[in-house]
Amino acid sequence: MAPRNLVNFDAVTKAYGDKPLLHDVSLGVGEGERIAVVGRNGAGKSTLLAVMAGLVPPDSGRVTLGSDVHLEAVSQAEQFDPAMTIADYVVPGLDVHEWATQPRIREVLDGLLGGFDESSLGRTLGNLSGGERRRVQLARALIADADLLLLDEPTNHLDVEVISWLADHLRNRPRLALVIVTHDRWFLDALSDRTWEVVGGAVEEYDGGYSAYVLAKAERSRQAAASEARRQNLLRKELAWLRRGAPARTSKPKFRIDAANELIANEPPPRDSVELLSFANARLGKVVIETDDVTVRVGDRPLFGHLTWNIGPGQRLGLLGANGSGKTTLIRTLLGDREPVAGTVTRGSTVKPGLLSQHLEELDPKLRVLEAVEEVGRRVELGKDRELTASQLCERLGFGSDAQWTPVGDLSGGERRRLQLTRLLMSGPNVLILDEPTNDFDVETLAALEDLLDGYGGTLLVVSHDRYFLERVCDDFYALLGDQRLTHLTGGVEEYLNRRSRASTAATPSAPPTGHPEEAPRVSQAEVRARAKELAKIERAIAKATEAERALHDQMADAATDHTRLADLNRELQEAQQRIAALEEEWLTLAD
Repeated sequence: MAPRNLVNFDAVTKAYGDKPLLHDVSLGVGEGERIAVVGRNGAGKSTLLAVMAGLVPPDSGRVTLGSDVHLEAVSQAEQFDPAMTIADYVVPGLDVHEWATQPRIREVLDGLLGGFDESSLGRTLGNLSGGERRRVQLARALIADADLLLLDEPTNHLDVEVISWLADHLRNRPRLALVIVTHDRWFLDALSDRTWEVVGGAVEEYDGGYSAYVLAKAERSRQAAASEARRQNLLRKELAWLRRGAPARTSKPKFRIDAANELIANEPPPRDSVELLSFANARLGKVVIETDDVTVRVGDRPLFGHLTWNIGPGQRLGLLGANGSGKTTLIRTLLGDREPVAGTVTRGSTVKPGLLSQHLEELDPKLRVLEAVEEVGRRVELGKDRELTASQLCERLGFGSDAQWTPVGDLSGGERRRLQLTRLLMSGPNVLILDEPTNDFDVETLAALEDLLDGYGGTLLVVSHDRYFLERVCDDFYALLGDQRLTHLTGGVEEYLNRRSRASTAATPSAPPTGHPEEAPRVSQAEVRARAKELAKIERAIAKATEAERALHDQMADAATDHTRLADLNRELQEAQQRIAALEEEWLTLAD
């Protein structure tokens, strides 16, 4: 049975001033569909969601919402009544006894708000931080039991742990349709099965999540380049024929479509670690930043104690931790903006740090973008005898030749953030510290930033809740886990989430004991052997399923132009991936 249609766009157009953000757009969302919306800042992503939600009317065309469809939206511009309590906002009109007995509501309040006691839910919205408000918005939308959920930057201000919980929760609600605008590409890949790109007033559709979209777009570009090469070749032959006077008989060239994995397999590695380390040593020397037995407190609260950490030349480090764990304070301590209560911080004599903070710097609103960048410098060295002019760096980060003459006062929040980053890179730091760099950036700007960082030869320290960005640009990970220590994570972000999950489970109070304590059940050698045999069986099944998944990827590459076949293969691929996830979960349970 075909999925129920929830909302339809029929030739919708929406413009602000003389700029059409949506032009003659026709599309629809069905029950259970998971759609990622991507595009540059200002392309019209939020406008698309606002029109779909009925918050703004289209200039022309029609938006049709099913009569029995319940739609909820989480936007960036929602207005709050500061006097309203969290409970009144999240579960309006319900007394405590009405919602506290519902497991679904308790699960949401636990996952997003850390519990559901009356004291915390009695706080007023006016006293909440930006991150707390975003969690409250999400809690209300998830509890409302909608058919269609529109999410505009849902992961802003959330930490990695909460983002992972949110993805898991939404995955477990298969009938809920999602339309998601976010710069968090891991979140998009974890949830979406289709991608809409808003570009030039149109909405182009792609099958699959963000990674599939990148591959498909690369394949389209490759095919367009091959088509242009054929056209140029034909023109040369026509010119030769005109000169010779007689047509030359030539066979038509044949091109096969490369497999999707070949499209990326032949690409060089994003970073030459040896070359970058050599360059960084030349500029930085052996000492970059070293802490020796450092202790830092905020008031009476110790953030970390007896910290000894050596940051070396060319290292690319990711720093993880929940909101309030002390990541920004640690950065300020490393840079010398905050003195430790004990211990010493040593910085190399040639260290030139650059910090991209979460706060936007104030600039003269009358300055043009290029003038604001040239205030810092006109050229910047990238290493390996490469350099960029201020205009070229602006171009790399999304400020085209026309946009470079836009007054700073006319820039959006995302564009100001991009300008802040451009000015920082223009200063040529050899130690680059990025504190939540992905906030307000679109995915194209993030891709451009990652490309620049691939060629950056200095030391890089990144604090971010964007898992995709962290895993893309960093080679090593550390975490502040609330135990006053800095923990090295050899398993990366996944190890961090596992540690946090175990800590949360251990902190959950167990039920009071009744009667005599039970002894742990004894396991016989026969049971041990049986479990080992079962583990081996599951491992063979995982290997077989992984091989099947790899084969499906190859088949999808071969069927790149057959959209019907691609859709069937994509469904098979999702089933295979779910099978692998289930087997791995079974293995972990048995191994424990």
